[in-house]
Amino acid sequence: MDRKMVLGKCPYCDNGEIEVRDKEVRGKKVKLYACSNAHWKTEDGEMFELREDASCNFRIWQNSLAKYGKWLSYKEVRELLAEQELEVEFVSKKYGKKINYTKTIILDQEYGVSVLWE
Repeated sequence: MDRKMVLGKCPYCDNGEIEVRDKEVRGKKVKLYACSNAHWKTEDGEMFELREDASCNFRIWQNSLAKYGKWLSYKEVRELLAEQELEVEFVSKKYGKKINYTKTIILDQEYGVSVLWE
């Protein structure tokens, strides 16, 4: 089995590492940054549940911030794992204009990442 690229230690379990996995969601290729102890099963490719052998469920989808015009890079995930928070640039397309703005994101056990809105 080929070694996956590892971006850092899992913040939520003892021996897990965050690895890069290639996934396809609705026909689009997306990276999933997931704990090496997290394993899911799916019947239909839409709904995923943890397998019995999973001891952690932490993951960050590369496109989890896509609605803010942001896809997370390897470098950003690496930094987020190391520092627990990271400033990222979002793009708003309000009123037909592109507006760039910066927000801090933090690790979130349930959702992968959360945005600090204030």
